[in-house]
Amino acid sequence: MITQQKYQGEGDKQRMIELAVATQAENIHFIDLPYRLSSWALDETENIGLWVDGRGQLAAWAVMQSPFWTVDCVIRPDSFRSGYRQILEWVNKRSTNLLNTDYGHPCWFMNAFPQQGERRQALEQAGYVCQAYLPKDAWSSVWMELERIKQIPTYHLAEGFTFRPLGGPGEVDAYVELHQAVFETKNMTSDWRGRTLQQPVHKPELDMVAVAPDGKLVAFCIGWLGTDRQGNLVGQIEPLGCHADYRKFGLGRQVLCETLKRLRQYGAGNIYVETDDFRSAAFHLYQGIGFEVVNQVLVYRKDVGEPVTVDDMVNQ
Repeated sequence: MITQQKYQGEGDKQRMIELAVATQAENIHFIDLPYRLSSWALDETENIGLWVDGRGQLAAWAVMQSPFWTVDCVIRPDSFRSGYRQILEWVNKRSTNLLNTDYGHPCWFMNAFPQQGERRQALEQAGYVCQAYLPKDAWSSVWMELERIKQIPTYHLAEGFTFRPLGGPGEVDAYVELHQAVFETKNMTSDWRGRTLQQPVHKPELDMVAVAPDGKLVAFCIGWLGTDRQGNLVGQIEPLGCHADYRKFGLGRQVLCETLKRLRQYGAGNIYVETDDFRSAAFHLYQGIGFEVVNQVLVYRKDVGEPVTVDDMVNQ
């Protein structure tokens, strides 16, 4: 049995990351959690659920990640059968309570790997529908890997453009303006982006931007470092973006490759990225550089309000 416990602050956040790293074979997010757990969803601590075992050790956690319309969830394998449905009950109650608030959405998503049969069955029994097998507008995500043996391409920057690390807190607002323009959403905020800079694992040299001749930020890419189950240093890209007006210069590809090279200089072997398979431009960008799909990420959806389309979600 596991028992729910209230979130107490940054110490608990570190425990959450440690649990994700320890159970990384079961999770998509463990390298980039410092980025995700900096989001404004955690400003409301009721959006965080923690569960401990009989010894008081963290056994599971879940976060209602409002910016992503997604529930991030990590659970120890030895607690899954007794605890996962308990977590889904909490998610259902919380998603209903959040309706018509700044944190709420009419639907929420949870992820599972194809091989996680028990998890998928539990999600379906709780009313979630796998989006990969819909007769129309089917989609899923993919987990891609750039192996340590792969060479990173070199591209020449267009004249007048430069790469450099983000200029610290003083450039956060300019970054946020660019991020919002790239993804056509107001989800990214200055507080969120500022908190990422304060994360102990954040490396300024991996927080890259492309700058236009007039000094305007026009592309960005952040690299994160972590360790795999064998203790090897690994990396992840999250996020990557380029302003639509500047994509013709290939800046997204170029700033990505610059960040990948810097990750390698830090000692990262394999480097990972998650992308939606319906975003063909992003998928082909990563594939063209040498990333290969190593797992599919099935996306499960549950509606708690008026049904909305994917386009509706993107435009909110």
